[in-house]
Amino acid sequence: MAQVPSKREETSCPPEKTPCKDFISTLPAREGWSQGQPLIQYKKYWFRPRMLEQILQAQDAFKPRADDILLATFPKCGTTWLKALTFTVINRSRYSFSGDHPLLTCHSHRLVPFIEIAHHRAAADFLETLPSPRLIATHMPMSLLPPGTSSSACRIVYLCRDPKDALVSMWKFHNSVDPGSAMDQLDKPFSMFADGFSMYGPFWDHCLEYWRESLARPNNVLFLKYEDIKSDPVQVVTKLAEFFGVPFTEEEEKSGVGEEVVRLCSFEMLAGLQVNQVGGVDIGHKKYISNSVFFRKGEVGDWANHMSEEMAEKLDCIVQEKLKGSGLSF
Repeated sequence: MAQVPSKREETSCPPEKTPCKDFISTLPAREGWSQGQPLIQYKKYWFRPRMLEQILQAQDAFKPRADDILLATFPKCGTTWLKALTFTVINRSRYSFSGDHPLLTCHSHRLVPFIEIAHHRAAADFLETLPSPRLIATHMPMSLLPPGTSSSACRIVYLCRDPKDALVSMWKFHNSVDPGSAMDQLDKPFSMFADGFSMYGPFWDHCLEYWRESLARPNNVLFLKYEDIKSDPVQVVTKLAEFFGVPFTEEEEKSGVGEEVVRLCSFEMLAGLQVNQVGGVDIGHKKYISNSVFFRKGEVGDWANHMSEEMAEKLDCIVQEKLKGSGLSF
């Protein structure tokens, strides 16, 4: 069962000096989305320096367990929602769907910690304290997961979404958490994203790695799309329960447990909770992310309110070419 963190486990700043800084300084770099924050290329993917440092530390320190449940996403593809749904499905016999449920008092990102993001304290040290089976998350590409993670018997759920919506959500998120370098127009981030330059990008390579792994190991890797959850959330919740080896019983189906999971984890419910409207996370380097930033719209197709038809067609063509022959499409 996933552990509910206590209040004293709230955020702490990561150490400023690590032995991998010198290595990172030797890697290819280019202009990033934020002034003074370049993107660093590591094994074909792009990261901010501090994020890459945390990934390298996780690769060295994280110890996978065979019964881990790992939620993997490209940034801004429904991570908060997936965490809430999965936590609720796994712990449905432990908590009621009302007063004492942790989602009503804890943000999803506190309930399901990241491997590579130290939202509590040193990430690997904190994760070691969690009882098995652990419910954890990552934005890391499949090929960069800590050694032994992808080859273990752990279950991995990957969630992606239409890249146009992912881009708009990333752009809006960037402007909210880094207002000093806010980009009022979408043109620059669009060009960078379309060229594969974004945090954890290229988008298509990130998706393809998990897609191919889901085809090769369907019992261990479940590939989901955000749009499918929006169109039939109960069906996806049922699929998650089956994938985790805790399928809904006949009695649960009759009593509408799947519907209750969806109701509790809905955007409207979570966005309206006080815990998700106030407070936030101190991630160091003078960066503070408000909890409310993780609840913007939760819609499919919002890209049309920010992107021209020409931009949409260009990105669609690029993604279609990159995914050609894979069987994956958006």
